[in-house]
Amino acid sequence: MTMSESLAIELQFSGGMELLFDNKKTIHTKVPAHFRQGADSHAVTIRDLIGWMASHLLKERPELFIGPDGSVRSGILVLVNGADWELEGELEYELQDGDEIVFISTLHGG
Repeated sequence: MTMSESLAIELQFSGGMELLFDNKKTIHTKVPAHFRQGADSHAVTIRDLIGWMASHLLKERPELFIGPDGSVRSGILVLVNGADWELEGELEYELQDGDEIVFISTLHGG
């Protein structure tokens, strides 16, 4: 990972997730390349991204996006550059410049 100040990433939402993000299906954004916790600094992870999204992009109903553990709630499929995030380390995946992160709700009303 480069030591730049921010990373350009693309966020995509579908299955109703876009309704929580101002009805946008795609958001091109920049996130800090490193997060600081106390005196420590670390490369930004998906765990950090979820919190950042909640405070900067989420427009309503955070309980439909974030679970009690600070991760995405169950029923949301997360893809990192087209691969299931479970193959990439889930919350601990370190974001790279140009990453594409997709959030798909698998829960639908009937």
